[in-house]
Amino acid sequence: MIIYNVTVKIDHSVHQEWLDWMKNNHIQDVIKTGHFVDYKICKILIDDEEGVNYSIQYRCNTMKDLHMYQVHDAVKLQKEHTDKFDGKFVAFRTLLEEL
Repeated sequence: MIIYNVTVKIDHSVHQEWLDWMKNNHIQDVIKTGHFVDYKICKILIDDEEGVNYSIQYRCNTMKDLHMYQVHDAVKLQKEHTDKFDGKFVAFRTLLEEL
């Protein structure tokens, strides 16, 4: 199982709006692409004056599934996120293999 982890620090000023949008829109749109089997959203438990930190973990069966998402869907969905919360977040992505 492959885990596509997206870590996001979101500004306090838009935190609740972002969290609601992620749960009700963005994550559902990612899952609807059909490349992932499930997801988890976790709050990272650190004190941070600049924002609130989250780890969103999308699980897929193979690297091919992830590649198909990246080629066909990721740019559009990431652009929607950036357009909505531009300047209010930082994000980075990591790949994990579940053993």
